[in-house]
Amino acid sequence: MNTQKIESFQGIDMIYNIENPNSSPLDWANENKEEVKAFLEKTGVLLIRGFDNINENDFGTILSLLFGGELIDYTFRSTPRTELKNKIYTATEYHQTEWIPQHNENAYSNKWPSRIGFLCKIKAEKMGNTPISDSRIAYNEIPAEIRDEFEKKNIMYVRNYSDIDLPWEEVFQTKNKGEVEAYCKANNISAEWTPDGLRTKQINKSTLIHPITKDKLWFNQAHLFHVSNLSSELRENLIAILGENNLPRNTYFGDGTPIDHEVLDIIREVYNKTKISFDWQENDLLLLDNMLYTHGREPFEGKRKVLVGMAKEHGIPLSKQSI
Repeated sequence: MNTQKIESFQGIDMIYNIENPNSSPLDWANENKEEVKAFLEKTGVLLIRGFDNINENDFGTILSLLFGGELIDYTFRSTPRTELKNKIYTATEYHQTEWIPQHNENAYSNKWPSRIGFLCKIKAEKMGNTPISDSRIAYNEIPAEIRDEFEKKNIMYVRNYSDIDLPWEEVFQTKNKGEVEAYCKANNISAEWTPDGLRTKQINKSTLIHPITKDKLWFNQAHLFHVSNLSSELRENLIAILGENNLPRNTYFGDGTPIDHEVLDIIREVYNKTKISFDWQENDLLLLDNMLYTHGREPFEGKRKVLVGMAKEHGIPLSKQSI
C-alpha cells in the first residue's frame, strides 16, 4: 500500500483507492497487512475503496490480517446483532428510522476491541452512512469543567434486562444464571436478580489515555445509555410504567448522583459538530482504531447491509469502587 496515495476527506487522510479493482481482497490484505497496521496505529482510520467484490465469507480473514490478530466475540452486548460466520456480525439492528449516536464500541465496559472494521455490502437507497469522529477532539472540545467532574466521579451504568430492550440471555449469551454471576464477579459488575429479571451496575472511567499515541480520549457511553437519549415521549412513558430504577438502561455518576441532562446535551453537540460522514460505496472497507474514533449510524431508507468485525481486546484494571 502506497500511503502517499491516500486521499483526504474533510481534512483527514483516510481514503485509499485500490489500483486494481479485480485483485483478490485476501491477497491484497496479506500483501499490505504491515503497512495497514502501521497506518492505523498512526492515524486510527482507513477507508479502503474500489474492490469489485469482497466476499462476506472472507471478511473475517481479511480483518484478522489487517488488524494483526484473531477476531473476538461480541460479549456483554448492548445492541441486537446477528452473528454470521467467523465472528462477523451484522451492524446494530435498530429500526432504520433511528439514529445511533456516536460511540466507541463497548466503551460502557471495562474491556473493548481496540480495532473494529466495517464492510458495506449493500448501501442504503437514502442516507444510512456511518459517521465517525475523533475521540481526541471530543475530549478537547468538551468544556473543562464537565471533563473534570466526569473524571473525578466516573460513570455508573445501570441496566435492567427485559424484552423491552435486550434480555439477559442475549446480553450474556447464556441461559445459565451461574455463568452470568461468574462473569459479573470477574468483571466487577454488581448483579441482582429481581422479580423482572436481572439488574446490573458497573462503574467505569469517562476518559482514557491511548496506549500508543498517549493522547487523552473521551471514552464512555454516558450520553448513549442515559435516559435522556430517548425521545421525551418515550422517556416519560417508560418512567411512568417502570419507574426510574427499572429503566432498561441509564447512567449516573460513579457516586450514584444524577448526571444533568443539559451536560449530556453539550456532549452530544460536541459529537454532532465534530463528526464526519462519507457516503458508503458497496464493498467499502472501513477500519478504525476503536479508541481513537467513534462511529454511529444515520437513519436510512431501503435495504442496507453493513457487516462488522472486532479484534485486539484491550482493557484497564478494574475499578475498586464499590457499588
